[in-house]
Amino acid sequence: METPDLSLPDLLKHLRDAAGMTQQQLADELCAITGTFTLTRHEIGRWEQGRVRPRAWLPALADLFKVDLETLRRAPNRKASVAPYTEPTDDVEQVGEVLRRTFLRQGIAAASVPAMCLHREQRIIQALDAIAGEPLGGVVDGIGELIDHYAVTICTLPPADVYDELLTVRTYASRMLQHVGSVSSRTDLVLAVGWLSHLLAVAACDMGQHASARVWCSDAERRSRETRHPELAAWALLTRAMVAWYHWQPRQSAILSVKGQKNASEGTVAYAKLASQEMRAAAMAGDADRMTSARRRASKAIAVLPADAPVTGAFSINLAEDPPYTATSLLFAGRNEEAVVATNRVIQTVYQPEACQRGEHPSGYARSLLILGLAQAGLGRLDESVAAGQAALAGSRPAWPTMVLAGKLDKVLTQQFPQARQSAEYHARYLEAVRAPAGRRPCEDRE
Repeated sequence: METPDLSLPDLLKHLRDAAGMTQQQLADELCAITGTFTLTRHEIGRWEQGRVRPRAWLPALADLFKVDLETLRRAPNRKASVAPYTEPTDDVEQVGEVLRRTFLRQGIAAASVPAMCLHREQRIIQALDAIAGEPLGGVVDGIGELIDHYAVTICTLPPADVYDELLTVRTYASRMLQHVGSVSSRTDLVLAVGWLSHLLAVAACDMGQHASARVWCSDAERRSRETRHPELAAWALLTRAMVAWYHWQPRQSAILSVKGQKNASEGTVAYAKLASQEMRAAAMAGDADRMTSARRRASKAIAVLPADAPVTGAFSINLAEDPPYTATSLLFAGRNEEAVVATNRVIQTVYQPEACQRGEHPSGYARSLLILGLAQAGLGRLDESVAAGQAALAGSRPAWPTMVLAGKLDKVLTQQFPQARQSAEYHARYLEAVRAPAGRRPCEDRE
């Protein structure tokens, strides 16, 4: 195929359009060629925006598009039209940076939008409205950037704030669906709507809004079927399985986990997480054989994941020595000493001090501490158990799953050590956390 003299990002978009492929179809084709399942439509978008140069994927792209590999290798990066990008230092700056790039792309001076005088949701709507006049691909790319942002930060921001912002973007994207013409463009936008629904389910789960979480999961599964993208349904089923587990419904959780595994490919993070969830559901149900079988499948799935699999955010996995939820499974299997060892290993390897200081895993870290506290209580170690529980409740983001485990530890301590001063102190701290508003971050731009 003859190739015009373009930058690599523009050349890739030209080749994809000439082949009549959507970004999702291109990602699927490349996964089939290379035998991996890690490439997403949003990564294709990053290539076409010039944000990432896909060096490792160039041979597969050359093969797929029937072009000379050297042509792709020699194609220059797109020249930056704005000031050099520097990584934002916090979540407010990250959203602001997405919006700033959107405004600049439209030729709107960033100074024309006061940085801190609007609600965050209003700023997002302004940015999306600004790109509404672009071809639909530009709109989908803008929404995709926000999906990427929230996928990473949803585990660190106050869930009520995240929910409101995601709902703003999801409402806008749904409105855009009413004006879509071409089938391929509609598919990309429907899939983006589905990912937003899934993230809304995660935020609703963290708030303890379980009916809302189930509604959003159902919508994500419907969008998955409509776009023939089964991995989206797999993630939604994982969220439903986790809600069931924290409601002490292990058999329902296991059923949902198995159903999710049927939607996910074995080389994906989703499959590994679902197998791990089945493991701890089996442990809670007292099914040791099924727990062992699921643990084996989870370990096998993790072994084939790429080294750059995400380790933070909604679509991440902890690449520790054990599969996720191993310590929890050992705890519910009554193997408390092994649970203590496994939890300490996770805390040391995954939740390192520098990561905790950056606030990367507040919910996961707190839940690991509570599992440690429960295991120590099972061994009769009151001081160690209370210390772990107090540390877990000292965090700034007590999501609903965290509070479920905190409540279980409170019940165990009250039953096993009813007269102990330490139990009373933990009980008081637990009640304080329960009564605290499930709050939003105090923010200058919120009235």
